[in-house]
Amino acid sequence: MTDLPAGLVWTRAAPEGAEGPGPWIEIAFGPGESVHLRETGDPATVVTTTRAKWDAFTQGVRAGEFDHFAEPA
Repeated sequence: MTDLPAGLVWTRAAPEGAEGPGPWIEIAFGPGESVHLRETGDPATVVTTTRAKWDAFTQGVRAGEFDHFAEPA
């Protein structure tokens, strides 16, 4: 893992009212354009991307571009 900026504030993406350890995804916005993602079950493994890529991803989620991943097999 690369060194992460100090003072990151992690926000858990969990359903409202969810309790327990998850597994959940957490996100932290770093300095500059960095966005960091990790899973609660493996917080030492962090994926880092750019703000532009994160914004494109979240727009795709809102537009339903990834709904086929959530459909039952």
